[in-house]
Amino acid sequence: MKYLPLDPAIFVQNRKNFVARMEKNSIAIFNSNDELPTNGDALHPFKQNSDLYWLCGIDQEDTMLILFPDNPDPKFREVLVLVRPNELKEKWDGKRLRADEARKISGMQTVIWLDSLEAALQGWIHLAETIYLNTNENDRKGSLVPVRDYRYAEAMRKRYPLHQYRRSARIMKELRAIKSPQEVAVIQQAIEITHKTFERLLKFIKPGVMEYEIEAEIWHSFLSQRATGPAYSSIIASGDRARILHYISNNQECKDGELVLMDFGAEYGGYCADLTRTVPVNGKFTKRQREVYTGCLRLHEYAKSILKPGISIVDYTEKVGAEATKVFVKLGLLSPGDVKNEDKDNRAYRKYLYHGISHHLGIDVHDLGTRTEPIKPGMVFTIEPGIYIEEEQMGIRIENNVWITRTGNKDLMAKIPIKAEDIEAMMKK
Repeated sequence: MKYLPLDPAIFVQNRKNFVARMEKNSIAIFNSNDELPTNGDALHPFKQNSDLYWLCGIDQEDTMLILFPDNPDPKFREVLVLVRPNELKEKWDGKRLRADEARKISGMQTVIWLDSLEAALQGWIHLAETIYLNTNENDRKGSLVPVRDYRYAEAMRKRYPLHQYRRSARIMKELRAIKSPQEVAVIQQAIEITHKTFERLLKFIKPGVMEYEIEAEIWHSFLSQRATGPAYSSIIASGDRARILHYISNNQECKDGELVLMDFGAEYGGYCADLTRTVPVNGKFTKRQREVYTGCLRLHEYAKSILKPGISIVDYTEKVGAEATKVFVKLGLLSPGDVKNEDKDNRAYRKYLYHGISHHLGIDVHDLGTRTEPIKPGMVFTIEPGIYIEEEQMGIRIENNVWITRTGNKDLMAKIPIKAEDIEAMMKK
């Protein structure tokens, strides 16, 4: 890992929170993600299972975690399972964790090797009545690939058909949505890295620069600050390409008079930042660009003012939509007639703002959390309204990350320049 070690108390507390939700005399088993092949004998960069990482902080393939709080033998009530270090494999792929190193990272005392797990696990399962198994229940999941969690669940149910089974994901969805102050401190570190990178970009961007050159600056800045890298594929979209929400080609020239939308964030210690800023390529907004940018910022500030405990994402989105309607009328994008005659299932403002306003943020960029229940203190959200105008070949989005408090929220990106005049001033430098 490139980042400095995190406080293992984060993972110790996370495990305590999960165990407190388990039924009596039950065992929970978590698996790492697969190593995914590309072509030939090559592999994609390994990305750890988010739930496993949240519970133990281990970012290594072939890892398992066993939680059995009612195990008669106290030393096996939480067990970390690692792949046994292999001298030959390490010559090719690098060093693997030793038991003492894994204890320091995870705060767990019992570490066993994967090749010795089978006999012990069978005995523990025979003592348990209920088995918790994990699957990906993120509402945004779109892949049907039968990853390790699903294969493992199928194998376990065949091998132990008379046990009761429970879904760990139901517990994880509730727990991971609420971030502890220690977790937010790690997110804040990712944000600080992103902040410094954004200020670097403001001094770098000028007419003629290529989108991929901006992306290269992001990579350079992130890695030089000990980030793992980008938390997701950076979006560097100049001109009309800014209307493409997940534009990642990043292969065109940024031209004089255009805006460039940059959606990027660092990953540090397994946690993500998610920033969007839209800036003028030549360092100066035109009158119309500033008008639309100011309208988007008004929407951003309104959304921030109502994102607080008690409101649901569904109701929050409706309220921001009503405010967007007012802003778009003022900008001349909608007429009063458009609003009066709108389809209530496809409101008029959706022509210019066709995505959600906020999502949970944490170990995953689109992190676990409910969309229908009231928002609770401790959750971390993005706030990212946008205005996309096909007729003017313009797209603007402004995004910050906030931590929900008892009475409102704390803007974790409050120090990052956001006003048009501040962006211009920094680009002028």
